[in-house]
Amino acid sequence: MPAAGRACLTWLGGLSVAAASGVPLAAQANFGPVAETIRRALADSAAPSIAVAVAKNGTIVWEEGFGWADRERKIPATEHTVYSLASISKPITVTGVMVLVERGKVELDRPINDYSGDVKVTARVGEAAAATLRRAANHTSGLPLHYSYWHDDEVSARPSIDETIQRYGNLVTAPGERWLYSNLGFAMLAHVIGRVSGTSFAEFMRDEVFLPLGMEHTVVNVGRTLEKGQAVRYQASGKPWPFYVSDHPGGGSTTGCAHDLVRFGMFHLKNHLPDQKPILTDRTIDAMRDSAVVTGRTDDYVRYAQGWAIGNTGLGHHLVSHSGTIGGASTYLDLIPAENVAVVVLGNGDSDVPAMIRREILAALGYERRERSPAPRPSASPSFQPPAELIGTWRGTVHTYRGERGVLVTIDGSGARAQLDGQPETPVQGPTFRDGFFRGRIAANIGTPDAARRTHDLRFEVKLRGTVLNGGLITASPWPGVDQVSNALTHWVELRKQQ
Repeated sequence: MPAAGRACLTWLGGLSVAAASGVPLAAQANFGPVAETIRRALADSAAPSIAVAVAKNGTIVWEEGFGWADRERKIPATEHTVYSLASISKPITVTGVMVLVERGKVELDRPINDYSGDVKVTARVGEAAAATLRRAANHTSGLPLHYSYWHDDEVSARPSIDETIQRYGNLVTAPGERWLYSNLGFAMLAHVIGRVSGTSFAEFMRDEVFLPLGMEHTVVNVGRTLEKGQAVRYQASGKPWPFYVSDHPGGGSTTGCAHDLVRFGMFHLKNHLPDQKPILTDRTIDAMRDSAVVTGRTDDYVRYAQGWAIGNTGLGHHLVSHSGTIGGASTYLDLIPAENVAVVVLGNGDSDVPAMIRREILAALGYERRERSPAPRPSASPSFQPPAELIGTWRGTVHTYRGERGVLVTIDGSGARAQLDGQPETPVQGPTFRDGFFRGRIAANIGTPDAARRTHDLRFEVKLRGTVLNGGLITASPWPGVDQVSNALTHWVELRKQQ
């Protein structure tokens, strides 16, 4: 059976059939130096394991696991080890959306509210009708920053997608106004997939995406009981993260192995593998990369299309990719369409080892510089110099699912102060004004059970619109947290300048 056709269920004494020849996989494909770098990096760091897969011209040329998927039970990592894919879930979710597009069930440029039943996004600014499926998929819908996780020992129950959207589904900028990475947009896409298909999001993805593509170890919302070979998520200290789930499954709740994920990449390279069903036409695959918007970032996310980041490798090759980072998982999927190459790197720890190995693999393939110039040292933050129209006293309210809270912000030439709902006035730390947005953080309590689950501060990200400041007030806990994964919850806030 060709490499591209092996399934993740094929095992031989804990090793894949590809390794049964006795010749190391990396050596067979001339990746020996990279494999040695991986072994060295795992020995010299707290990173538990790495799984990699590389495909070129329709064939998997290297797939292998290194280190421990589960240190406590001494289970080694392989190319079939199931990892949390984190935000690589996003192009996977959009693939499910495009299945419905091809079937005429949804249209990308229709309002997402047209397909969401009783659960609607609320336009605090702009028009809800402009928050389309396409804009949800490319992070320009106006929905805010959001990530929220529940450990299984928490007293409060994880809300449904419906409840999450009802609490936090506010457009904090007008649709199309700016690029803002939002898991809530992908929570909405998952909700739409489930509602339009008449089944659950997880079941639809399994039946209409994963199994047709031969991704037999890929699922949404893996259960608490770890299946054999599943990677435990570890903290930087080497301690396992307590098990957790999110309230935005379309944005980051898919789990899968390197072998499955490289096959997903090969499908999006239009390799037409004989054991994969053509769930999308080549034209639709191309459409997922069209209409990419500028993000304002300078990393791999320079532009963003429908679920895909669009950029270039270090040597200028066109790159279609996505990465993911959550507590105990760091993941990369890179496609170089012109070269018909797919690269996967998965890790189960809080470390930068997967990012380094990704660069090493791209360098070994000739698409990245091995020796990179050191990143420039960040310059000191400039002193806060607000424009005249921002100076003054601003009064208004922040909306929460438990009611409204009063907010008072005073800005002068030396800084800013804020007071929330009768709590003591506090300095705004790190105030900035850039691109029309006032930002800064304060120590205060927004007063909701959701926010109280994590230690947090409050962060303003509000846009100046004449005599109004409006946008998000975010309850943000430290990243990556200790023993509890971090949360960020955005609440609509609007302030008016006092005369």
